[in-house]
Amino acid sequence: MKTGQPQTVSFSLFEDGKWRLYLGATERGICYVGSPDASLNELKEWTDKRLPQAIMKENNQLLEPYKQELSDYFRGRRKSFTFPVDLHGTAFQKAVWEVLGRIPYGETYTYGQVAELIRRPKAVRAVAAAIGANPVMIPIPCHRVIGKNGKLTGFRGGLDMKQALLRLEQSSLSCETIT
Repeated sequence: MKTGQPQTVSFSLFEDGKWRLYLGATERGICYVGSPDASLNELKEWTDKRLPQAIMKENNQLLEPYKQELSDYFRGRRKSFTFPVDLHGTAFQKAVWEVLGRIPYGETYTYGQVAELIRRPKAVRAVAAAIGANPVMIPIPCHRVIGKNGKLTGFRGGLDMKQALLRLEQSSLSCETIT
């Protein structure tokens, strides 16, 4: 990006089966995955807060590779993502999100385990807040974090989506052991 030019957040609507999410990307990578059925305004509000000088511009072609990998994931044909991610958050949030990115496909961690992994074992509530602020849900798999009692807890995409994603990952792993 040249100095003096405002950053562009390119966006596109991802639709695949029951999933309908707005995606946002900068020239460095995907920066936002929207909540199911949320309007473009959700992405605009995030952009206004995190990248206030950015210009939003629809660009389906630029976001096509991201859409393809998400589609493959939703069909159980992909366990990880190869596209670049451009995270915008505090140093603490980025540390939490980095740990989320290391949670293996089909596994779950508790908020306490994530706090331990960032060497802040007493910061469970702050970890939960950072997870809730994850702008790139699915590729940064915050759906893989559950309560210490094993129950599903908050998720920006909603608990129905969280449950569907965990079930998708479990069924993909089950199919592998059968074949």
